[in-house]
Amino acid sequence: MGNPFRTFARLAVTTALFALCFTAGPEAFGQTPAYRAPRLPGTQNPDLNGIWQAVNAAEWNIEPHAAGPSPYPALLGAFSAEPAGLGIVEGGKIPYTEASLAQRKLNFEKRLARPTDRASNEATGDPATKCYLPGIPRATYMPFPFRMVQTAKQVLFAYEFASATRIVFLDRMPKAPSDYWMGWSVAHWEGDTLVIDVTDQSDRTWFDRAGNFHSGEMHVVERYTPMSPYHLMYTATITDPKTFTRPWTISMPLYRRMEPNAQLLEFKCVEFTEEFIYGHLVEKTAR
Repeated sequence: MGNPFRTFARLAVTTALFALCFTAGPEAFGQTPAYRAPRLPGTQNPDLNGIWQAVNAAEWNIEPHAAGPSPYPALLGAFSAEPAGLGIVEGGKIPYTEASLAQRKLNFEKRLARPTDRASNEATGDPATKCYLPGIPRATYMPFPFRMVQTAKQVLFAYEFASATRIVFLDRMPKAPSDYWMGWSVAHWEGDTLVIDVTDQSDRTWFDRAGNFHSGEMHVVERYTPMSPYHLMYTATITDPKTFTRPWTISMPLYRRMEPNAQLLEFKCVEFTEEFIYGHLVEKTAR
């Protein structure tokens, strides 16, 4: 016959564990409860104000890629070498049409081509080398921080690269008067996610330094979702039937800059590009 005290002890432990399953929070089982971000004063929407930055190698290539040498290894050595990256394209590959894939290859080959006249300046090389505004989504994951300034009716994005800015309309949906380098942005909230429709972008922006590009028909839908006090989850779905066979999505975390004196500094790169763009004219004058 079993020991009645041992039987009673087992029953007590079993009952306690059974109760724990119904009373313990999800963190007791290694799960994180859903995060609820602080609200913007006067609204029921998350407060996304702050300075944010991506930490990845998407600026070099948004697809997965190995490390690569500097464009000028004999001069720069390891400086400006390309870091390896896991990529931010969901599924790994951008679904280019056959003709667009050939154009991407040509873009890469001529990414550092030095302009010799106005026409080639507009059509050849990575636009960012000439300090042209980066467009959306590239501005989000360049190796520079950006600030979000949020009100109930608008959100201002201020980017460190080239002092680029854009205004996102929340209270109305005005039509774009023309194409813009940074596009035309209107938004709405889906729960705690800020959803931004970006249209009317210049077809001269690229996605990265690898020559990935789009046409003027591109439509971008961005999503910013707070996941903790320190990071947002960012996704952007790209639709452009002229360039791609189907819509595709990029995704990555964005991290809040936590330094006590965090701020955007100046990177007014126009003066850095003068010799690159106009140097050949100076050389001809000198002769």
